[in-house]
Formats: sequence, structure tokens, C-alpha cells
Amino acid sequence: MRHLKAAVLAIVSLAVFAGAADAQKKPVKKPVAKKPTAAKVTVPPLDVRAAREKVDVQLANVTRFIDVLGPIAQGIEDLDASAKTKRLPKATLDQNEVNKQKVIAAIRNLRDALATLESEFRTKPVLAKYLPSVQGITDLGSQSEDSAIAGRFVAAKDPLRDAAQKLTDTLAVLPK
Repeated sequence: MRHLKAAVLAIVSLAVFAGAADAQKKPVKKPVAKKPTAAKVTVPPLDVRAAREKVDVQLANVTRFIDVLGPIAQGIEDLDASAKTKRLPKATLDQNEVNKQKVIAAIRNLRDALATLESEFRTKPVLAKYLPSVQGITDLGSQSEDSAIAGRFVAAKDPLRDAAQKLTDTLAVLPK
């Protein structure tokens, strides 16, 4: 029993002194790595950021319109071809004519939106240096409208594809 008391006393005293020894150690300071200085980020002017947003919106509109126009244009032209070879009900022909007018009006609205965007690049001095990449989208919208008026609805997509490419090129040159 005596040996047991001595052993317990030795273990307790070692534990106490070991804790005290840990408390006296100085913490090692790790060297703080200096953060690399980031290059100064310049934010483009508000007009440029707003123009970028408008170009992005118009690109989405034109792309979506092309995707939707494809099947509709093909249907209109197929029905026109069928009307030339066989007799179709008047209601079908009338509905096809209504659809033609709706497509022409939609292309006209899209052309107007493109004209507004191009005009903004022409009139704002901050955007003038980006004008060459967007210039001509109004003419492409007009070509598309002219094709649709002439009854070539499938061909009306081609100038719109060119306009979408110009808008994509414009997004590439506009700063973020």
C-alpha cells in the first residue's frame, strides 16, 4: 500500500509539473505570408456596363427568335407550297396569312430593338470606340424583314444569325 501511495503521488506531481512546463513554453509564431498585391481593377464606366447588359439581352433575344422562327418559317413556306399544288381550306390559308403577318411584325420589333441599340453606340461618346463591332445590325434586321415580306421566311433567319454574331463579337470587346 505504501508503494501504491508513493506511485500515485509521483504520477500526480509529474502531471502537475508537466502542465506547468507546457504553460511556460512560448508559442512559436508562424511567419505571416504577405498577400500578393492584386492588380488594380478598373471598373468600366456605367454607360459601358449598361451597354454590355443591353447587348447581352439583345443577343439572347435574337438567338431565341432564330430558334423559334425556324420551325414556324418552315411551316409557313410548306403551307404556301401546298397551296400552289392543291386546294386548301380557306380557314387554313387565312391562318397562314395571319401567321405571316405575326412573324413579319415580330421581325420588325426585333429590328427596332437592334436599331435602338446601334443608335446608342453611335450617340454616346464612351461607346463610340465599340461601334465598329456592332455597326450594321440594323441593316441586318432590315434584310431579315425584307426577306420575310418577300415570303422567304426561312431565308430571313440568315441575316439574324449574322446580327447574333456581331452581338457576340461586341460582347467580346466590351469590358466586363
